[in-house]
Amino acid sequence: MNKEIYSKYVDLLRKELIPALGCTEPIAIAYCSAMATKVLKQFPDRITVSCSGNVIKNAKSVIVPNSDNQKGIAVAAILGVVGGNSDKKLEVLSDINETHLEKLNKLINSEFCEIEILQCKEELKIVVKAYKNDEYAIVEIVDEHTNIVYIEKNGNVEYNNRTSNKNGTDNKSGFLSIKGILDFADNVEISEISNIIENQINCNTKISIEGLKNQYGTCVGRTLMESCGDRIFVRAKAKAAAAADARMSGCDMPVVVNSGSGNQGLTVSLPVIEYARELEVSMDKMYRALVISNLISIHIKSKIGKLSAYCGAVSAACGSGAAITYLHNGSFKNICNTIINTLGNTSGIVCDGAKASCAAKVSSSIDAALMGHSMSMKDRVFDAGDGIIKNNIEDTINSVGRLAHIGMKETDVEILKIMLS
Repeated sequence: MNKEIYSKYVDLLRKELIPALGCTEPIAIAYCSAMATKVLKQFPDRITVSCSGNVIKNAKSVIVPNSDNQKGIAVAAILGVVGGNSDKKLEVLSDINETHLEKLNKLINSEFCEIEILQCKEELKIVVKAYKNDEYAIVEIVDEHTNIVYIEKNGNVEYNNRTSNKNGTDNKSGFLSIKGILDFADNVEISEISNIIENQINCNTKISIEGLKNQYGTCVGRTLMESCGDRIFVRAKAKAAAAADARMSGCDMPVVVNSGSGNQGLTVSLPVIEYARELEVSMDKMYRALVISNLISIHIKSKIGKLSAYCGAVSAACGSGAAITYLHNGSFKNICNTIINTLGNTSGIVCDGAKASCAAKVSSSIDAALMGHSMSMKDRVFDAGDGIIKNNIEDTINSVGRLAHIGMKETDVEILKIMLS
């Protein structure tokens, strides 16, 4: 493999597979408000939080970690002000204590935090303005959850990198392809990615155990295990769903994300880990399978955009299904057909924000991926021309990107209207 492309794959894994505490949209809001407070250099009298519709959609109904089971944008923003550690980025709320919660509870019912919906082209945009008497600070995040593009204080621009992606998709991932991903996974030096993958295995497994052990949300994962038994294809779904149960319900354990999403990080990893252990493959092969799962998910998601009306669990499940086919020694064709079968089945799942039911969507997407895997191993695949399926894997992925990024724009608007009505 070309050395430059090889390095890009390694760098992409390092960049994308990072830990986050809680749902990444409210956490990004908390990070932005913590940074605005840091720039202001004093506790503000009030703050204004302005967000794109997709950020509001994903931050509205999910429990904020370390908030004493409270939900919403204002809760995340105020916690970022009163106790956020901006140096920890997506783990910004990990140091919240009882004193911070007392301050939150005093401010939450006051006029301290004003929330606005931004009318903007960016799918992911957050602007926090913090005020103290006649002084103010502005911090702006665009396109990625910790990507600060603008800082201003009292009329002085301290930082300006407003070069947001015009079409909302990730052009920096343009070198990705299914063939290239499999080539990289077969040839990568495990020592170069072992720390990244080990952290994903450890973090995501721990929160899965927590979700199965205790009552979180509607207990999708526990329900699957109680109702369907502990066969491998049940465990693969249940363990990911249980982790999402816990995460969506404010569990204070970090998750290693994929494409900026914790639920996608759980979906790409936990089914693969479960199958690798069931098949008793080597650690080397498990790591390579997880590389495949993560990169395929990133590849598909890069065509869709960070936030969309298209449920990200579907693209993540394509990755885990492909990796499970790899663990079963499937061919390149088998792996491609697993992805095609999954996309031909569940590409209609919409994202209506982060909340408890995300765990069920994780389970449904993995179920489709496992069926897609079983079909592919028997050389069965949906035909080109059936719906959005094209003649080859890359064209099929591009058609899904078009569906999600362009075709579902109006759907996204209507979902937000329904949620806010």
